[in-house]
Amino acid sequence: MGVFETVARIVELGGARQRALRVAEMRAAFEAGTGAFAPEDAWFEERSRTFWCDAVTRGRFGREVEDELESVEKAWLAPLERAHRGIFRAEGRLLVDAWSGAELALTLVDDASLAELGASSGQLFDARVVGLDSPLVVALLPGAVFHARDATAAIEPVLVEARARSLTTHDTLDALLRMERTMRSLSRVKASYAYRAEALSLRAPAVPVRRPVKESS
Repeated sequence: MGVFETVARIVELGGARQRALRVAEMRAAFEAGTGAFAPEDAWFEERSRTFWCDAVTRGRFGREVEDELESVEKAWLAPLERAHRGIFRAEGRLLVDAWSGAELALTLVDDASLAELGASSGQLFDARVVGLDSPLVVALLPGAVFHARDATAAIEPVLVEARARSLTTHDTLDALLRMERTMRSLSRVKASYAYRAEALSLRAPAVPVRRPVKESS
């Protein structure tokens, strides 16, 4: 039983009726940091995968269904909880994290993610990588969010400001997901308006507020 199958099993168990309230609570917390999503949104399936990726890593949801997992599945719980989250660029199967500087050589990628990596030239993407020592596994988890190519230049100053503020990885990358949602949902918004240092704050408006110009007397 591999890591992808384990994640799929945990997600399946999360669909049980008796866990609906708990899943709703986790999703509300996820949306509070990254922006809301609904079935009518074009990005709904993508964000749903990202939510579940967050739930089984940062959210440690596997522990809540541990009694229903096989021993080989339980072995993946601790590695999943230690998953490395980054804002990556891909150089083949080498991922370079623009946030931490880490370089991770993948040994395992699912077919859908492999296709996305092949088409991601010039893009940064939010993803999680899980590792295991024996046997050696470095796997890219499903649920990556690819930021638009024209957002790449705008993201770097946001990261610089996030470092200056000593923000955590999750706070920084969650903010970038809010900015990505803004750019998708407001079709005429340029990357430089959606991705900006001021939007690192949850209280900041999604796009800059245009103040009325005072007429000279």
